Amino acid sequence: MPCVDIWLSLTREQCLEYYQGQVQQVYARAMDGRRVAFPAKALHKVVGNDGVEGYYRLSFSGEGRFESLMRIRNSER
Repeated sequence: MPCVDIWLSLTREQCLEYYQGQVQQVYARAMDGRRVAFPAKALHKVVGNDGVEGYYRLSFSGEGRFESLMRIRNSER
């Protein structure tokens, strides 16, 4: 399963836009410089009271479809 590591830093207000369906895709910059997109609904499992901040691993199918989002490190940059 292909993976890419990303840094996410989203405020509580930004996350609310995703929850309310105003935004369908999250765009992020991978640690290797690539630009990636994944479904906003993936944030539901990782958002906290203050939003989302930290390093995450995106996993994709062989066809490039989103499969999972998992925290790999907290916000110490």
